[in-house]
Amino acid sequence: MATSNGEKSLIVSFGEMLIDFVPTVSGVSLADAPGFIKAPGGAPANVAIAISRLGGRSAFVGKLGDDEFGHMLAGILKQNGVSAEGINFDTGARTALAFVTLRSDGEREFMFYRNPSADMLLRPDELNLDLIRSAKVFHYGSISLIVEPCRSAHLKAMEVAKEAGALLSYDPNLRLPLWPSKEEAQKQILSIWDKAEVIKVSDEELMFLTGSDKVDDDTAMSLWHDNLILLLVTLGEKGCRYYTKSFRGAVDPFRVEAVDTTGAGDSYVGALLCNIVDDRSVLEDETRLREVLRFANACGAITTTKKGAIPALPTEAEVQTLLLKGN
Repeated sequence: MATSNGEKSLIVSFGEMLIDFVPTVSGVSLADAPGFIKAPGGAPANVAIAISRLGGRSAFVGKLGDDEFGHMLAGILKQNGVSAEGINFDTGARTALAFVTLRSDGEREFMFYRNPSADMLLRPDELNLDLIRSAKVFHYGSISLIVEPCRSAHLKAMEVAKEAGALLSYDPNLRLPLWPSKEEAQKQILSIWDKAEVIKVSDEELMFLTGSDKVDDDTAMSLWHDNLILLLVTLGEKGCRYYTKSFRGAVDPFRVEAVDTTGAGDSYVGALLCNIVDDRSVLEDETRLREVLRFANACGAITTTKKGAIPALPTEAEVQTLLLKGN
């Protein structure tokens, strides 16, 4: 669905990049894990790589530690065709690490090492504003809102991108262990809610943000705001639901053998952004939007069939194969 890199407009992804340490054996606690494998990640970075792998043009803006892991992560972005012009290195703080347990059902539990990590220390004056201004889509999460100075850098980057005419895309990507409290997480995630034009939440995030125990249309629409063009609720193996000003509906999932859900939501977002960056009219045409969301569902599904986020992000050819196969 995406065209070649040269013709594509730029999508800039803002936030954290880190290393997940994943146990070599699934279904064990961190304490019982016999060993760990390094898996580069961080939702905004995953989205940037997902876009590039699908033939889109992307850049990542964030801060890494001036350490072996930080330079390794910057190298991974470049190897995957993502512009690293927006990356800063911090000499005083380490690159963030997360230890992740994969339960036997492929779901995850996290233990983070960030006290503070380099990504939290990005300052507004370190932002590559020219790069941000050249974005047609500016995508971000909520982890960058947790502490200063990164929070101020996030707000500044969002403002600069918006002034330059970018579409703002938001995936809160809730990681409760990183927030001081549930209340603070809810408050801060919603503090920038009315700025984004495209928002994607998972069913669990929808319930968390609304306080509802239901994942239905009324609950989803309680999060609607006037600037919003598209609200998406992903339902894991049940597909996704979409809401716009004039229509709403559901798109069926693809049935796959899930091994690891890491990066599935990022893959989905990357696929969506890739397919709207050069033609926003897709967002107002239900037939075309459903096609794009079917493509995004396929990307998410493929990502769950391999361990780790980045190695599992699909190419256009892999997605087309699954689309042809159907469910």
